[in-house]
Amino acid sequence: MSVTASQVHGAVQTLTQSSDTLFLLLGAIMVFLMHAGFAFLEVGTVRQKNQVNALVKILADFGISALAYFFIGYWVAYGANFFADAETLSQGNGYELVKFFFLLTFAAAIPAIVSGGIAERARFYPILIATFFTVGLVYPLFEGMIWNGNFGVQAWFETQFGAGFHDFAGSVVVHGVGGWIALVAVIFLGMRKGRVRAGKHTNFVPSNIPFLALGAWILCVGWFGFNVMSAQSLNGISGLVAMNSLMAMVGGIVASLIAGKNDPGFIHNGPLAGLVAICAGSDLMHPIGALVTGAIAGVLFVYLFTYLQNKTKIDDVLGVWPLHGVCGAWGGIAAGIFGQSALGGLGGVSLVVQVLGTLLGISVALLGALIVYGAINALMGLRLSEEEEYNGADLTIHRISSTNDD
Repeated sequence: MSVTASQVHGAVQTLTQSSDTLFLLLGAIMVFLMHAGFAFLEVGTVRQKNQVNALVKILADFGISALAYFFIGYWVAYGANFFADAETLSQGNGYELVKFFFLLTFAAAIPAIVSGGIAERARFYPILIATFFTVGLVYPLFEGMIWNGNFGVQAWFETQFGAGFHDFAGSVVVHGVGGWIALVAVIFLGMRKGRVRAGKHTNFVPSNIPFLALGAWILCVGWFGFNVMSAQSLNGISGLVAMNSLMAMVGGIVASLIAGKNDPGFIHNGPLAGLVAICAGSDLMHPIGALVTGAIAGVLFVYLFTYLQNKTKIDDVLGVWPLHGVCGAWGGIAAGIFGQSALGGLGGVSLVVQVLGTLLGISVALLGALIVYGAINALMGLRLSEEEEYNGADLTIHRISSTNDD
């Protein structure tokens, strides 16, 4: 029995589609696992009376995010919906369905980022409502502009400056937007009770360093799915992305070790700062450029977090604004610097566009968050009462503590 050329072509196409589907599914699972990292990083940082709330918030946020992105957000960003029969949806080995899952895990990172900033004094259901609107409308608005060419933004950049805004894995689209949304939410909530005593700032000690470290390790491992598998196909996979992610992580570790003076909280957040910053240009930079990018991000996080906690009334519990907001913005700009061929990068990127695109992302995040959190705060309030905050979110909201002590 002879095999025709069309049969061979069909078999190869099926193998390619199924391989790409599996590749992206593994990426989606790795990024989904990162949400456990967000959870344990927060559990280890907050006081013991708020640990259960940290765990529940992250999982509940993911559920609400999935609904918001499935019914609204994915349509806003990509003009696609799932109102078709199962046979149609599963064509091409269900690649488009897995692509949704992968992009959902990115979208759900927005409330997971916000959660760390607003910890210990936020009401539960108002925050879930905010999650629905930020994931359903605010985040996909900018996501669609950059990753789907919506509203002609990328076309305008290319016409005016010869290059579009480059954000391979979401330094600005995901982390920057999430961090700047979190800043607005943190400001609306105000400082936790007891943070200022006798006119001086007091820092609450992390409740569980091993949990904090576990969260950081889970995030570091999952990040290679976040970055490398943003190629979304086996054909597009790049060892350069993996190498640059590694070097940026190392840069963040070493810089935070030195700048943070051996503080375990800084040392475990340093690699995350480096990984946030490298997302945008991980497919362009030389590994030495990635190392420098990560090191600068590590220093930015240490000094900005220290300044916020000791000098301002911005009570960002996990430092998500410096970690994701500022380091994400730095990553967008760094792609325009170290992505240049003159500095060993692959080129094809404009520093002017990277700055403008980063500022656009910050603007969308700030305006969207002001509308969402401002409206919810005015209508139902975002913050626990003073007594509820004193008793802790675990007992107040979930009626259970993290320990079994009688």
